[in-house]
Amino acid sequence: MARHKVEISGVNTANIKTLSFEEMEELFKRMKEGDLYAREELVNGNLKLVLALLKDFNKKNENMDDLFQIGCVGLLKAIDNFDLSYGVKFSTYCVPMIQGEIRRYLRDNSSLRISRSVKDLSYKIMKVKDEYLITHGKEPTVEYLSNVLDTDESDIINAIESMKDPVSIFEAIYNDGGDTIYLCDQIEDKKNNNDLDIRMAVENAIFNLEEREKYILDQRFIIGKTQMEIASELGISQAQISRIEKSSISKIKNNLNH
Repeated sequence: MARHKVEISGVNTANIKTLSFEEMEELFKRMKEGDLYAREELVNGNLKLVLALLKDFNKKNENMDDLFQIGCVGLLKAIDNFDLSYGVKFSTYCVPMIQGEIRRYLRDNSSLRISRSVKDLSYKIMKVKDEYLITHGKEPTVEYLSNVLDTDESDIINAIESMKDPVSIFEAIYNDGGDTIYLCDQIEDKKNNNDLDIRMAVENAIFNLEEREKYILDQRFIIGKTQMEIASELGISQAQISRIEKSSISKIKNNLNH
């Protein structure tokens, strides 16, 4: 079956190859020995990862060619700073660097007004996170960032949140084949704040979750940690954290619908 040809920044995505773990390991060894061709092979062999990450930023009318090129800058930084001694997969290491590079670009070109103090702090956070990632092969915790930057954890979390793209209140967040639920439907109405039944239903739905599910939701949405941070604490992959998080939210929604 012929693959559909799609070009982005002059790259035919149908012809992008992927590398096995053994091939990646060999290429990194050769690159450290000064083989520039190995570096080029590593770039070409990970372009599909950059493309996959662009899907997270494709909700707005952004220029995908520009974002692809910015993502490739993050990929290059990851390749140049990665070390096999980190003991993690290269994809685990480079994903936050690629995402960070794209978010930095979007933030610098955003029409959303963010205070200078918050923007300055977010730049410092990105710098510390990049340096920590290069040295340790994983993202730092909010507590670590707070200590290094001598700033309250709440301010760190606020600055991290400011790096995220704004979301429309009319964005669909759930659809089970019937009526679509939009974000605005989930925003609390301060004028009618006494629906005790709903509060009790939500608390009961959360109570019925497994302890690990409760912990992950608490760390993600109350404490404000990233999936990478929680994955590092629990000794599992970010993908597993993402699956547990989505499954837990789905359980809560299902319990509220019954």
